[in-house]
Amino acid sequence: MNETVKRLKCGIVTENPTFVQMLGMCPTMAVTTSAINGIGMGLTTTVILILSNMMISALRKVIPDKVRIPAYIVIVASFVTIVQFLLEGFGPSLYDSLGIYIPLIVVNCIILGRAESYASKNNVWLSMFDGIGMGLGFTIGLTSIGIFRELFGNGSIFGKNIMPDSYQPVSILILAPGAFFVLACLIAVQNKVKLTKARKAGEAISICEREDGCASCTNTLCMGKSYTMESVMGIKEKPDKKMTVGEALKEKSKDKVKEAEDNDREREV
Repeated sequence: MNETVKRLKCGIVTENPTFVQMLGMCPTMAVTTSAINGIGMGLTTTVILILSNMMISALRKVIPDKVRIPAYIVIVASFVTIVQFLLEGFGPSLYDSLGIYIPLIVVNCIILGRAESYASKNNVWLSMFDGIGMGLGFTIGLTSIGIFRELFGNGSIFGKNIMPDSYQPVSILILAPGAFFVLACLIAVQNKVKLTKARKAGEAISICEREDGCASCTNTLCMGKSYTMESVMGIKEKPDKKMTVGEALKEKSKDKVKEAEDNDREREV
C-alpha cells in the first residue's frame, strides 16, 4: 500500500484519534452538542494539524532536541492564533460556538502527539498526509457524536428539524453526560463490527497478555489488541475456538511450570 494512503487510512480508521486512541477528549465532550460544532472543531483542528506537521517536519533537523517540546508549542500556537483570527473575521457564529476551545487547540494531545511521534521523524510530504488523516479521523469522530447528540437530544441535524412534532427529545444527550453515553455506544458498535469482521476473515482473535487486565495499562494504542493467541500460547488458535484470556494465561502458566520442572530434572541428572 502506498505510504500516503496508509497514513490516511491509519488516521481515519486504524488509529482514529477519537474512537481508537481516545485523544482530544476535552473538545470531543464539550463542543459536540451539535453536528455543525463538531465538524467546525474538527476541520479547524485538521488545518492546524496539517500546517504544524509540515512546519515541524521541515525544521526537524534544526530544532535542538532539548527544546523540541517548547518549540512545537510555539509553532502550534502561531498557527492557532492565525486560524482563530480568520474564524473571528469570517465565521463569527462558529467562533462564538467554539469559544475557549479554539485557543486550547495549542495543547491538544493529538497535535503534540503527532508532532513528537511522526512529524519530527519523517519528511514534509508524509507528515502532511499524516495530519490530513488524523484530522479527518478527528472530524469524523466529532461530527458523528454531534449528529447523534443533536438528533436524539434536539430532534434536528445541522439545525434542521427532521423528527416529527410528537417526538420528545432526550435532553440529557445535549448535556455533559450525554457526550459520554454517545461516545461509549459508538465505540461499542465499532468494536463489535471489528470483531465480527476479524472472525469472518479467519484472523486470530487479539487478546492482552497483562495478567492485571487493561485497567492499569497506559498503552492507549493497544486497547487489548497488541497480543494475539499466537504470542500468548505459542500457537495460532482458530477464531471459533472458545478460550477466554484467563484460560489462555492459565495454559501458558502450566507450560512454564512444566518447562521449569524439566529444567530442574536436567540439572539433577
